[in-house]
Amino acid sequence: MTAHHSDHSQTPRLRVLLGEVTAMGPGKAMLLEAIREKGSISAAARSVGMSYRRAWDLVETMNQSFREPMVETAKGGSGGGGAQVTEFGERVLARYREMEARATAAIREELDDFSEFLTDPARPD
Repeated sequence: MTAHHSDHSQTPRLRVLLGEVTAMGPGKAMLLEAIREKGSISAAARSVGMSYRRAWDLVETMNQSFREPMVETAKGGSGGGGAQVTEFGERVLARYREMEARATAAIREELDDFSEFLTDPARPD
């Protein structure tokens, strides 16, 4: 099996832990990007295939884990509620994506070699 640089399944998943809690990981980063794009937690959750409750839990965890809020929400009303990634959240997200890219680049050769140990999902049984 050859790992391709664009093959997301071959990208290591970086998690930043705060004790037992993942302060930032791939699911939270993906959710933040979806909130940025969609402007609401419910629309973001739908777009990434996550339940609304799970998305809210992740947002609450992020807002509690970092020294400033990552996401700001507006109360619903006639126009509906909304959410946006804060400027601080954008800085954290950018730094996380940078760390993820640097970690992947640092172990690219080993990752390609390691992939030889794995089964090839494209190969018929």
